[in-house]
Parts: sequence; C-alpha cells; structure tokens
Amino acid sequence: MSVQESQESPDPLDAATQATRSLQGLSTELTARVPQLLEAMRSVGTGLELHSTLDRICETAAELADAQYAAIGVVDVEGRGLSDFVTYGIDEETSRRIGHRPDGKRGLLGALIRDPQPVRLADLTSDPRSAGFPPHHPRMRSFLGVPIRVQGEIFGNLYLAEKRGGAEFNDYDLHMVRVLATEAGIAIGNARLYEAATQRERWIDGSVAVTTALLSGGDADDALAVVAEQARHLADSAAGIVMLPAEDGGMEIVAVSSDNPATSLGVVVPAESAVVDSLMAGDPVFVDDVSADPRMISRLTSQYGPCMMLPLQSGGRVLGALVTPRGRGKRPFTEAERTLATQFASQAALALMMAEAQRDRERLAVYEDRDRIARDLHDLVIQRLFATGMMLEGAQRRSIVPEVREGVGKAVDELDVTIQEIRTAIFALQQGPAEAPSGLRTRVLREINMAAVPLGFKPSHRFLGAVDALVGELVGKNLIAALREALSNAFRHAEAGRIEVLVDATAKLADGRPAVRLEVADDGVGIPEGGRRSGLRNLRRRAESLGGASWYGPGLGEDGGGTRLVWEAPL
Repeated sequence: MSVQESQESPDPLDAATQATRSLQGLSTELTARVPQLLEAMRSVGTGLELHSTLDRICETAAELADAQYAAIGVVDVEGRGLSDFVTYGIDEETSRRIGHRPDGKRGLLGALIRDPQPVRLADLTSDPRSAGFPPHHPRMRSFLGVPIRVQGEIFGNLYLAEKRGGAEFNDYDLHMVRVLATEAGIAIGNARLYEAATQRERWIDGSVAVTTALLSGGDADDALAVVAEQARHLADSAAGIVMLPAEDGGMEIVAVSSDNPATSLGVVVPAESAVVDSLMAGDPVFVDDVSADPRMISRLTSQYGPCMMLPLQSGGRVLGALVTPRGRGKRPFTEAERTLATQFASQAALALMMAEAQRDRERLAVYEDRDRIARDLHDLVIQRLFATGMMLEGAQRRSIVPEVREGVGKAVDELDVTIQEIRTAIFALQQGPAEAPSGLRTRVLREINMAAVPLGFKPSHRFLGAVDALVGELVGKNLIAALREALSNAFRHAEAGRIEVLVDATAKLADGRPAVRLEVADDGVGIPEGGRRSGLRNLRRRAESLGGASWYGPGLGEDGGGTRLVWEAPL
C-alpha cells in the first residue's frame, strides 16, 4: 500500500497546530498516544547542536512509531542528492561493512528528494522506485518517509523502516511522524542558526589569532604555520596549506598543518596549472573532489576530496594562496563555510601585508644601524688602530732590547690582522640581502662574520662534505635560519668567549638517511632551568617539518659547560 499526500509550506507553528488538531476525533488508540507525541516533541526541541539534534530526531521518531530503524537524509544545496545521512538502529560495525552511505541520486531515496511527499509502503523492496540494498545491509520491508521542511524549504526526509513485530506502519504512525517532522523542522532551524553563529564566532577568533601571530614580530615562517594550522582547524579539513609565489613561477608550499607535513613542504605547483592562474588572478577555486579534477596536476591531490583554494589577496595584490582539503569521501564545503573561509583568507592576507610592512620598517632600522656602525668602525676604530700601529712601529725601531722589539712586532702584526677582520665585518654590514651569494658555504660564512661584530670575536667554523652541491635550497634556507637563531642566542644569553660552528653534509639521520647537520657549540653559561626555550622550539619545528630533528647538549666549557645545539635535516 502506498500513501502520498500533497503538502503546502505553511508557517511551522501553524503546521504543528493543524497537524495536532487533525488528531482530534480519531481513535482511542491515537488519542492515547498523544502524550507520547508531546514528549517526543519536547525531546526533539532540546539542545542546539545540529548533528546531535538530527540524532535525537531519528531516535525519537523510531520510538514514536515503534520502528527498528530510522534515518534523516539531508538534501544537498543543489537539491539533487544527499549531503549527509544520519542513522539510528544500525551499529558501527554494520555501518562499516556497508561502506558508503547513500547519495540520494537514485532509488527510493532519490525519488523522495525529487518529489518530497509522505510515503508509506508495506514492502519497499517491491516498489518500482526501489534500487535494492548494498551487501551487508539489514533486512527492511515496511517503510515510512516524511519530508522535513525548515522555514518553508526542504531540509531533507525522515525515513522509518521495519516496524517492530512485522507489522505495517498505519495512519496513526503517519500522523504522528508528520507532526514530529514539523517540530523537527523548527528544532533544525534553531540549531542551524546556533551553528551559524558559533561557526562565525570561531572563524573570527581564528582571524584574531592569525593577526596576532603575524604582527607579534616573530619568525615569518612560524606566522605562516599559524595561518595553516588555524585554517585546518576552522575548516575541519585534513590539512591546512599556505602557498607563496615561487621564484621560477608557480606556487610553492611554504607552510603545512597536517599529519605528515614533510611530504608536501617545498612542493611547487607549476605555473602551467589552471588553478594557479585562477588563484594569481584573485579568484577562489572550490572543488568537490580534487583527486578526480583534471586541473589538479600535483601528486598530492590523490589523497584528498573536497577542497577550498583561496587567494591571499589584499588591496588588489595576491600574496599567495590558502588551501584546505578534506579527505576523500568527506562532505563538501557548504556555502557558509566557503564565505567564512574567503573572509578569513582576506583577513590573513591583510595581516600578512601589515606584518611585511612592519618587517620592512624593522629591516630599514637595522640597515641604518649597520651603516652607522660601519662608518664608526671605518672612521674611528680603524684609524685609531692604524695610529696605534704606527706608534708601536716607532717604538720598535727605537728599542734596543731584542725581546721588546720582537714583542712589539707581534703586536703590530696582530693589529694588522684585526684591521683586516674589521674591514671584513664592515663589508658584511654594508652588504644587503640581494647581494648575498647563493652558495650555502658562503652564506654560512656571512652569518658568522655578521655575528662577529656583536660578539666581539669571530666564531671558528668547519665544513665537512660537498656542502654547496648536496644541500638543497629549502634545507639550506632553513639551516641558515637555524644558524642565525643559534648565534643570536649565544650572543644574547650565553656570555660565551668561544663558539665553534660545524656544517656536516656527510651526516646520517637515526634511520640511516643522508643528512646535513649543523652544530653550534659555545663555552657559555648554558641553558638555565626554567629559562625561555621558544627559540629552541622554533629550531625543532623547522627541523621536524623537513623530516629531521634538533636538540642540545653539553658545550665546550670545562666539564661540558656551555651549550652544543644540533640541527639536522635529510638531504
């Protein structure tokens, strides 16, 4: 038997009232079940979280109609299938064995989406619209389906199956479930409003966290990592990825928040990608399944499904892109999620531009200070050392004691060496980033020479292996950042009188992979108990993001005094 009734879209409260009034004058059995219906309506209206509300509706409807199974199919935005399918009565093991949940594009569920009317069947397997069940699906015969409307629009359908005792669903069950569906529409509407407000609040909090991180004056890479981490959390995605324009075209992945970031960090999406063209033009790209999209030419897309790719743009300038992919088979992003994510990306881009301007101001101040120091070294210190050397040479010529002449001669030689080292430091101070040579060995030497000025002495250095040939650009860039951090810590905190730097391109990781290892050892005071370790954490995160590690141990001082910092990454 099949029952289908047309239904307008009245106000939900009016619909509930009319549906309840329609129960009057019916049998004693139905009248006796009214208290149960009222209790079910009260239960459905409890709570505001959307998914728990759907679970509660399924359970309440099953109890009200004495059904073994219940489900709610949530219709997708296009109205062509299901975006979510919530069940009651099927345990996790059975659900896992069944596999994919129905998409609502065929069979009886698809027919109810196309024609959302109440349906009651004695045996759904004999209905011509039925497409059968997948393997491991429990037996179902009797069926009752009722549409759920939220503010006059179809939200989905409430399905009940297999009335207990082998009976069929009757008119009383249909009336009861229709009233419940009306109340469910009100509860879902409230839950949607609450979820939208909560979701908006979370995205706003995430934007604040990103802005704070970017403007805190910390490391730029760490700030980008915060953007990736926040985006992943807020979008409920499998990964958060930040891409910046690559030097040779395309876009390079520079920050990743995922279970395995090392596999994607440093990957370059080539310039010929249509997605890169869209992002660089300032257009967002939304894909329901990146693993099947022909525009995706990166090897990383095979493990993902729905994805948002958003340009980081502000003031008409595209700084990069933010990517938030979900796992394969996960639900697509809703329109609200796309809007909030786009706003988040715009806020992050604005914060990036502000942070970049702030760093430019700080860099300019550093360059001005360097120029002043270089001028003072050249105009005052070198001149005084040169004059002192001339005075010593004059004293040497006038001395008649051989030991004195020899000692003064050594002092003059030391002054000459000192003058040459100061001139090297002056050159390093006057050298801008764009003038820096590309070789890793030269960049390491430049960092050591620059550190010599505030330290008051030049750290010793040693290279092992073909450093320039073996170490790639990404690892080399992070190694230089680690060296700079280590030398800065030695100057600010260690009170060291001796520092040794080792760059070993012949090292091995614990698992046997070839690696480059940086060691910076000093004879200073060591790391105090309870002292700040933010710099050390930054070094460890840099190494781990590349698949390496970082740690510290005893230094060069007596009985292991001082600190030896080790930083390594695979080649």
